[in-house]
Order: sequence, then structure tokens, then C-alpha cells
Amino acid sequence: MKKLLSTRLLTEAIVAAIACTALAPSLAAAQDGTVLTLGTVQARSAAERELSARSVFTSVDIIGGDLLQQQKVDHSWELLMNAPGVQVTQFKMGSDAGRFSFRGFNGEGRINAVKLLIDGIPSNDNAGGMPYLDAVFPLDISAMEIVRGTNDARYGLHAIAGDVNVLTRRGGNDGQLSVTVGSFGTEDIQLAKGFETGAWSQNYFVGWRGTDGERDHANGTQRSFAGKWFYADPDGQWRAGLTSRYYKNTALEAGYLSDLEARANPKQSPDYARDDRSERETVQTALHLDGTLGTDWSWNAKAYQNDYRNQRWVTFTAGGAQQERFNDETHRGLILNTTWRPTTTLAEFVLDAGVDGQWQDNKARRYRTVVRERQATLRDWDFDLDTRGAYVQAVIRPIDALKIVPAYRVDRIYGDFLNVAAATRAPVYGYGLIKQPKLSASYDLGATTIAYANWGRTFQIGSGNGAYRAQSGNLSPSINEGWETGLKWTPVQGLQTRLAYWEQRASDEVATVLGVNGAVGSNEVSNVGETLRRGWDAQVTWQANEQWRAWASYSRQKAVIEAPDPSAPQTRGRQIENVPNWLASAGLEYAPNADWTFSAWGNGQGDYFVERTNTLGRYGGYALLNLSATYRLDERNSLALQLKNATDRFYVYAWYDSGSSGYSPGDGRAVYLSWTREL
Repeated sequence: MKKLLSTRLLTEAIVAAIACTALAPSLAAAQDGTVLTLGTVQARSAAERELSARSVFTSVDIIGGDLLQQQKVDHSWELLMNAPGVQVTQFKMGSDAGRFSFRGFNGEGRINAVKLLIDGIPSNDNAGGMPYLDAVFPLDISAMEIVRGTNDARYGLHAIAGDVNVLTRRGGNDGQLSVTVGSFGTEDIQLAKGFETGAWSQNYFVGWRGTDGERDHANGTQRSFAGKWFYADPDGQWRAGLTSRYYKNTALEAGYLSDLEARANPKQSPDYARDDRSERETVQTALHLDGTLGTDWSWNAKAYQNDYRNQRWVTFTAGGAQQERFNDETHRGLILNTTWRPTTTLAEFVLDAGVDGQWQDNKARRYRTVVRERQATLRDWDFDLDTRGAYVQAVIRPIDALKIVPAYRVDRIYGDFLNVAAATRAPVYGYGLIKQPKLSASYDLGATTIAYANWGRTFQIGSGNGAYRAQSGNLSPSINEGWETGLKWTPVQGLQTRLAYWEQRASDEVATVLGVNGAVGSNEVSNVGETLRRGWDAQVTWQANEQWRAWASYSRQKAVIEAPDPSAPQTRGRQIENVPNWLASAGLEYAPNADWTFSAWGNGQGDYFVERTNTLGRYGGYALLNLSATYRLDERNSLALQLKNATDRFYVYAWYDSGSSGYSPGDGRAVYLSWTREL
């Protein structure tokens, strides 16, 4: 049966490849290895001194700032809707509004499988969530690097399925001011400005966004401020800098509806949610230092502190009690990398190595409340989670056409857990040295075609108290072993296609219990079992000329429980909840002249099961269309009109947990008018 399923997936992949590449071929050099680039990426004023995502031979996508900056979104994770193979989960609940994921993992919070970085700084919370992403408004983003797969040796904790690095503006003297008004009482102001004189560069960003929300009781206000200060040695030997970013979000929560309520009146807010609201505050500060040693060596160092505070009052169901959920986390870290590019008889040889450490100080409190007044303590946790990691990898090109990248990463976990209410302590599980070998290779089949394959291991540990030995016995980390093979074809200048088939198996997957009913001890992890995820991705990007640009992607995926936890035998062979079997995105942009630009883009996904026995039906599918027109008034000023969900498609996010369920409708048709001035 497994062979038949894999054969069917491979057959579908071949058919999709033919559809994506049925264009007149012409000689053109394949570029950027296996990377596909969409849009324009800001050129850095100084050379990067570490291996980038372009050196990873897997499904790597880079989305340029020109596409991201023009998007009108409530939260920055919505920008990933344009990304190939990425699932965006929209809760639309106060400060906890949504997440993204890929490779058959969902974004609900049960398993957060993507390592998030902002300018190379790790930016996940303890559970792997992404609260720091909303602090980066679209106008401040220069590019997003998306790496899917298990073979990137640079990162350990949370990089179960891959990683995403959000790159923000750096250097230059350019700037932009954007003012937007639109549906649901939306008001948005963003200002980004750079100053560069000689060896000194400064970049500043200020953002403010307010909205009433389409639903009742959904008001929210977000504020962000960021600064960068860098000094570059005039001789180009070293560079040092300081970055800082502050963000605050205060919001009301509209509450979850029943399926019938959501369909009858998606704008309503249930009466039991009238006292629900949340407040989130994040601060990221980092020191950056990099340089060269002679002509062959380069090095890079980063030291950072992330502060995250979230206070949320939430009632999940009409029969449930209100909870206050409070999290206060401080993560400090250090990252050191060095790269050696010696002169050898090989066509290319690069040796890259690094070490990193993170020290987490976390507090998690939960209370049963009435009208936001505390009645009982449900949770009172103080816990530390410390990680140490190291890796080494080599890029070996014995001949011009062949590249081989062997890599090895190890991680070790330390920590201590204190249950304040029970006055009990527990050490972290004895995970030992977590070994993660990896191997990648690419081969140029011709001037226009690259074949590649990779294999690697990543790991998962429990979040919250799920990483600590509260009972006798020990747990090993869940090892994710994945592989991928694919083709990238560049038949003509400006046209790039990529087809990939992949699989990823977890040895003993665990998932966070959401605990919507507020039971004492909730949010401990539960065992899912041995799982298998597999699928294929087909992508094409086309920059025909200065007037036309287009892109499309289609992904098939399936996440199955192969050997379930003994307590849940009925889940054997069933699909994991909230994972749609297909994802798609596409877009077309036309600029008839220098003054006008017209765009149409959209994304969609299939329905998903909401629980692991797959007996309660499927929900969550949608296909959304967006339109925009931009007119340049003069050299510095432009106006843009954007229509989102142009067909007013109804869609919902659905969840099920411990006998309870909830539905959150997505936004209907919305229109936004923006004025942008170049500074």
C-alpha cells in the first residue's frame, strides 16, 4: 500500500512537471543552485560573511521586498500566503491571530515546526510560536528566505521542517512613507528611512496600525519601532552593529462560533466573549560583528536578547470558563560562525562551521477568571530551557557540474522546571547528544537543468513542561528523518521551474494539548506516535520583461500516523489534524507603462480533518482572489487601490479539542487605498 501511494504521488508530480514546463526551451544558464527567486531583493551594501540559504540544496524560495511591501495585511505572517508550499493558519483572535507552517505540519500550535529568524536572530518563543514576526511590518522587509526540508545544518531547536529568515532594510539613503485606509476601519502608517554616510549607516522604522475588524468585538492597535546602527571598517576588514525592535499589540477577541453561527452571521461575536482581550509586547535587541581573516577566512558573531510578554483573557466555548493566560519569556543567545574558502585543485571547496547557545527564562501562568478577575490558579510555572549546538558542513565541487554538501549537527538540551503551586522541581529529560547528520548533492544536467537530492535529520522535544522529567523514566527526542529529490529547469532568461518530491518520518512525535477547557495540567504534551509526511511541489516563476511577471505553485501533502500511541489505536493510518492535502498560490503582474501597474494574485488550500480519528468531517478549505492597481503620480508619489477576497468567499478556521470545537470566519471582501511617498 505504501509503495502504491508513493508511486501515485510520484506520477502526479511528473504530470505537474510537464504542465509547469511545457514552454519552448532555450539555452540559458541555471542560476542560484536550487533557489527560486520571486521579486526584487535589496542589494546589501557590504558583503555577507556567512553561507546563505542559497547554499542549501533543497526547496529554497526567496521573496523580494517589492512584492511584500505592497501587501495590505493585518499581521505579517499573512505575507506567507504568497509563498510556495506554505500553509497559513488564521485564528483571527486578538494578539494570537495566526501562524504559518509547511511540509505537512499545521500552524495551530500543537507542533511548531519552523525555525523563525529575523535578520539571522532566532525568533521563536519556547513553544516554537512566532510572536516576534508581527513586529516586522511589510514596509521594513527587504526579503524572506524560506528553506523547506531537513538538511539545513545551521539551526537546531524548532527547525523540524525547515526555517524562514526575514531580512529587513539595511544601509542606503532611501526611504518610504506609506499611509493606508480601508475596510473594517483600517488605518495604517509605516515609515522606513535609511541614512548612510561613509562608514556609518542608520536605519529607522516606525509603524502604527489600527482596525475595528470585520467581526464585532475585534478592535486592535499595533505599534512598532525599529532602529539599526552599523559601522563598517573603511578597509572592509570588519563591521559592527546594534539592532533593536519594539512592538506592542492590544486587541479585543471576537470569540469562536459554532459552525452554524459562523455560516449564518460570520460578523457576530458571541456574548460569552464580551470580556475577552489580549495584550502582547516584544523587544528584540542584538549586537552584530563580522569580519575577515586574510583572504580565505571570514567570521560572524551575534549576541541577542528577546523579551516576550503576553497576557490574554480568553473563553473558547459558551460552556467554558474564562482563562487568563500569561507568558513572560526572556531568551538570550550567542551565535558564532566561521567560513574557510581555501584555494584547492577542486572546482570549489568551502568549509563552514558554527556554534550557538540559547538561555531561556520562562514564566507561564494560567488563572480561571470571571470578567478578568482571578478566581483560581490553574498553572504557575517557572522554567529554564538552555540549548547548545554546533555544526560543520562542507561545500565540495570536485567538477564544475557536481556539488556535494556533507554536514553534521549536534545539540544538547539543559534545563530545570519549577511548579510553583506544587513546590516541585524536575530536570529536563536526558536527551543526551542529539546527532543530526545531513547530506545534499546537486548535478548540472545541462546549461538549463539542475538535479538535486538531500537527506537529513532534525529533532523535536516537548514544549512547556513537556520537556521535563516530571515522572520517573526518560524520553528521547523525536527524530525527524527526511529526504527530497527534485529538478530545477531554467529554459529561458527569467523563467524558472522546480519540481520536488519529499518525505519526512518522525520517530515519536509529540503534540501540545491546547487545553481549551482550562483543566489543571493542560498544555502538557501528548504522544502522537510514529508519523510519515510526504508530498510533492511544483513551482514556476516568470519575469518575461519589465512589463510582465507571473508565478504559480501547487503542493500535494499528506501527514499520516503510522504507529500511534498505545492509548489511541483508532488513529492508526489516519491523517493528522488541520493539514490540508493541497496548497496553491499564483499571481500575475502587468505594467503597461512606467505609471501603471495591475496585479492579480490568490491562494488556496483544501479541507482538513479536525481530529486524529478523522470521523468529524473536513473544514477549512478556500480559494481567495486579490486585485490591485497602482498609479505613479510623479517620481516620488504613488496611489494604490487593493481589493482583497474579491469574490467575497466565505471560509473558516476550525479546531477540535477534548470534545469542544470552534470556528473563526475569515475576512470577507475588503478594499484599501494607499499613498506611498519615496523619501
